[in-house]
Amino acid sequence: MDHDDQPDDRHTHAARPPPSPLWRTMFRRRKISKRLAKVQPGDRSALKDFRLWQGLHRSLFYLDDAVEPQQPGPEGAAGSAGTAEPAEPTPVYAVDVHHLADELSDQIGEEGAKDKKVTSPAALYRDGVQVHRSDLPATFPVPGGVVDVAISMYGLTRMHYVLDDGTERTLRPDRTSLEGLRARFGRRFPRTSSAIGAVAVVVLLVGLVVAAPLALEMVTRLDIVSDRFGTFTSPINLPAWANTTLLVAGILAATERALTLRNHWLVDLDTTGTALG
Repeated sequence: MDHDDQPDDRHTHAARPPPSPLWRTMFRRRKISKRLAKVQPGDRSALKDFRLWQGLHRSLFYLDDAVEPQQPGPEGAAGSAGTAEPAEPTPVYAVDVHHLADELSDQIGEEGAKDKKVTSPAALYRDGVQVHRSDLPATFPVPGGVVDVAISMYGLTRMHYVLDDGTERTLRPDRTSLEGLRARFGRRFPRTSSAIGAVAVVVLLVGLVVAAPLALEMVTRLDIVSDRFGTFTSPINLPAWANTTLLVAGILAATERALTLRNHWLVDLDTTGTALG
């Protein structure tokens, strides 16, 4: 096996989270129920191969090892040698995300034909056949749990297989997608990859430090606020070229975070809200 084809530990190892507070567990279950309610049956279309030129508007991930429920064997089979049925191959699930697709209700209507073939914002495929589709953010039912999908204006923020016990892991990106290319780069050059990730965090935090007082200044300019609390003037006043540089660097940093499916409520503050729907 080539070094480039070695499995990415970030995509293969499950992380068991610490026990969550009751309120957080209830919020997560309510969010999952809300998203599952908007999932529609798939149109049974075949999954199309990923093309390199689709990288800017499409993401494709795979789940190869969903936890299939145990099927009870035939009565008496346990005591009979050589009568066990051969194990069926584990189905491969795929999640196809089209970032620029219109919402399903706009394409097929609230009472439209449920089997109408459209480009879904997010779709779940089982062995290459579409079985579910949904608007984003989306949660798809799969054996053993759900697949949680969320995006921001810069790309994906979540593409996780969440088991019923709360354990979760990231799905495997298609090797020709931007996420797949970034993952392969990380495996080939782990130190450089870590350095890029660290720089992205620093850039976003610097942008947050600069933006926070400016936002506070704008809020205090409102009459209803200034009349009661007075006004605030930001001590940070960067030249135009510095603002432009920070803006471009911030976009690149946010894109880097999206390609590696990393998201933190503070570091990625400007993208967090879009993933909570």
